[in-house]
Amino acid sequence: MLEAGDDAPAITATNQDGETLTLDFATPTVLYFYPRDDTPGCTVEAKGFNAELDAYREAGVSVYGVSTDDADSHREFCDAYGLEFDLLADPDGDVAAAFDVDTSRGAAERVTFVLADGEVRAVYGGVTPEGHAEEVLEDVRRSGLLAEE
Repeated sequence: MLEAGDDAPAITATNQDGETLTLDFATPTVLYFYPRDDTPGCTVEAKGFNAELDAYREAGVSVYGVSTDDADSHREFCDAYGLEFDLLADPDGDVAAAFDVDTSRGAAERVTFVLADGEVRAVYGGVTPEGHAEEVLEDVRRSGLLAEE
């Protein structure tokens, strides 16, 4: 798995609306990998990021979720829970492979990356979904990565 200090790979993926996005992580970004749409832990985690989304945006941080589910599944997940950030479809595991995230069990492991200036700034493995979005936001604020608010 990529570690803090590693170069962040540029990626291209399709979001829940079928739009192709190319991300180079020049600006502060949280990219979190999760196993499956609409499962208990993944729903808690997604709802947590959605609840904190205004605070992330005010801090100038983009948020993206990634799983091996397809765009249709992501759209249904977003619609069911009112998610207002992009979920990236990675059915072939290409995005996960770029970050060296394990998909050997048929789904991405739960891990979060904080990226900026084309570099991995922080990695959270062994994530507990409850409270994770708040923890990452607080860490990003304390890290000095952001301009003073």
